[in-house]
Amino acid sequence: MSNQALNTDAEAKASSATHVKNIVLVHGAFADGSSWSKVIPLLQKMDYHVVTVQNPMTSLADEVAFTRRIIALQDGPLILVAHSWGGAVITQAGDDPKVAGLVYITAYAPEVGESSNDAGTPYGWTSGQKQIRLTADKFATLTTEGMLNYVTEGLPMEERLLALATQGQSYGPMFDEKLSVAAWKTKPTWALISTKDQMLAPAMEAAMAKRMGAVTVSVDSCHMVIQQLPNEVASLIDRAARNALKNHPNE
Repeated sequence: MSNQALNTDAEAKASSATHVKNIVLVHGAFADGSSWSKVIPLLQKMDYHVVTVQNPMTSLADEVAFTRRIIALQDGPLILVAHSWGGAVITQAGDDPKVAGLVYITAYAPEVGESSNDAGTPYGWTSGQKQIRLTADKFATLTTEGMLNYVTEGLPMEERLLALATQGQSYGPMFDEKLSVAAWKTKPTWALISTKDQMLAPAMEAAMAKRMGAVTVSVDSCHMVIQQLPNEVASLIDRAARNALKNHPNE
């Protein structure tokens, strides 16, 4: 066998040893796991094992418990990915030893002792957040205007209407629940910022990415970047999976 062949074999083994194959996706508020429907096939074509957490949107503790159960089922290291409110969930749940890296997609990334609402307060209420309505029992939904014009506005109208029809209720007080863990302090981290986001302030997303020391990508997209630009999202997740176990993961 030639030296070149030996080197190629060694490189392949090294790549395999550092390439995370499990991806766990956490959805945001007013949505469910199907919000990742365009990203999942792209990752599967890259030969990743992908699982989406179907969170109940009832409390931070419940969200974290659901996520931890999915983490426990994985057969090795994983990349934990979140969209929007899901960022608070993976920040709290991401200290699990199986989690090799974190990816925040237009997401909250609170500090210990901080809630999602705390994190967003310095940036004011966005156009999308002003369209949140609470029922008497404190469950939140978005108005038609909010979903169509400030959350999914970058998508074809039929997809916007589908998001409106399938939005789930979210328990309002959970956005005030303060985190006791900030997993991004100890895990390699990547972040995607949507510069046209009208639900979460892009300035907040950028500030949190900087605070985390995350490898950061910015794209011109609405809040639902996981539907509008799935290729860019999948590419960042792939980058995280290929680098999270390296000595210098942020290369």
